[in-house]
Amino acid sequence: MPKILIVDDDDALRNLMRMRLAGTYEVIDTGDPVQALGLALEHRPDAILLDLMMPNTSGFELCQSLHSLSYTSRTPIFIVSGESASKYREYVASLGARGFFEKPVNFTDLKKRLSDEIQAQHPERRAHVRVRMRLVLKLKGQDEGRRSFEQLTTTENVSAGGFLCNFMVKLGKDAILDVFISSAGQDRYVGKVRQARIESPDTPWQSYGFRFVERSREWILQDQGI
Repeated sequence: MPKILIVDDDDALRNLMRMRLAGTYEVIDTGDPVQALGLALEHRPDAILLDLMMPNTSGFELCQSLHSLSYTSRTPIFIVSGESASKYREYVASLGARGFFEKPVNFTDLKKRLSDEIQAQHPERRAHVRVRMRLVLKLKGQDEGRRSFEQLTTTENVSAGGFLCNFMVKLGKDAILDVFISSAGQDRYVGKVRQARIESPDTPWQSYGFRFVERSREWILQDQGI
């Protein structure tokens, strides 16, 4: 799961951003800009969300420092600030920032930009070609409350490595599910999957991306030729 480092001295906003990004990203956050540099070096985040006006060290200084260090120079930095984008966008870009988001944050735009930047940095994340193919699947496992469930769902987005589907069950972070293809009244076991990401965490029908951790030859796509 990609990592995001959030640097903002506003505790309420950090908590909101963590809630809105968790599930899609592993979130590390701090309200201390002095501590942020050490966290960036320790965790090697895939992107950094940075406030501008903070005590002790400003976001301007931190942005420049992060961009100048070889270890973090290629990490995308996005400014998230209550300051005017028209006033500071060009200046922070000269310091190394890739984008500027004004508060209150438009999370739809932010998520899209993060996804685009991280995918450009790590094209290997989608090593398997996706195919539009409608399948009825049955997922069995335990939800985040450790209650057993058996849920039918459909997917039209599959690859040799996994699939994307909608369903209502909320899963624990490390949940492993058994997957079956349901066809003509029969269930064929195809393997075990782990949650790779959540595409719509704030909707009743969440969109999960699953990655196989164990796959049988019954799965519709194999690595060869895909």
